[in-house]
Amino acid sequence: MDGWYVDDRCVNCDAARQLAPGLIGEADGRSRVLRPPHDDAEARRLHAAAFACPTRSIHPPSGRLDQALDPFPMALDDGVLLCGHNSRHTAGANSYLLPRPSGTAMMIDTPRWSRTLAERYAAPGRVTDVLLTHRDHAAHGRRYADHFGARLWIHEGDLDAAPDADHVIRGLEPAEIGDGVTVHPLPGHTSGSVLYLADDRYCFSGDSFYWSRTTGDLEVADSVTWYSIQELAASLARTVGRARFEWVLPGHGDRHRLTADEMSRRLQALAERTRLLRPRPIDFTAVRW
Repeated sequence: MDGWYVDDRCVNCDAARQLAPGLIGEADGRSRVLRPPHDDAEARRLHAAAFACPTRSIHPPSGRLDQALDPFPMALDDGVLLCGHNSRHTAGANSYLLPRPSGTAMMIDTPRWSRTLAERYAAPGRVTDVLLTHRDHAAHGRRYADHFGARLWIHEGDLDAAPDADHVIRGLEPAEIGDGVTVHPLPGHTSGSVLYLADDRYCFSGDSFYWSRTTGDLEVADSVTWYSIQELAASLARTVGRARFEWVLPGHGDRHRLTADEMSRRLQALAERTRLLRPRPIDFTAVRW
């Protein structure tokens, strides 16, 4: 074994490619290592990708990852952290920690379950709330909420995925759920999909929209919109004037930061493009990450 490689368990979730662009790419429906790292910084990026990978498919030449290079939770800026350690049970979705001024934190969607990881995620502040964006990401919500003594949130449209949720978001109107944090129901990807907005800075978009490296813009994954692309278009049209943020932080797809004004312009354009889309069969290979 003479270099880093990806084994055949890869499910092509894109998490690794987000963390190590230029080092990990896509070929034949799965990730592959494009080249070995040239320096310590690139080695750290490959380790981050490997620790995020939900199937543990990325391997260094030694066959064993350096645990000291596990960066998670990893700060994206001074106000939000990426959990890493993505779960097979959420199709490899990203999850986040949102520290609050009170010294507590919120978890948005969940990484794979591990008591050791849970203790690590609580280090930035006691986790008071676990916020689920939709049904596909509900797998570990109750377990993390119980461990933290936190409240579990989900929208009524996806309540059957977390029937023991502590707080059920209802209807279509936005609501404040914490200091500086609002929920905006956004049915489309699923009937109970929502956005969580924080501090006019962060948008946790679940699988409703994401930043595409392919197009260099906000996109909807219409080929994996389970519920209704027309409902998603209506949701975006209803929400576009109410949502102000700099960071788009999705479950699947890339993260990106722009000025709030530029994000508003991009979101308006996305709403207009989505209005023209029509339903099509589910096809994971059609997503333009």
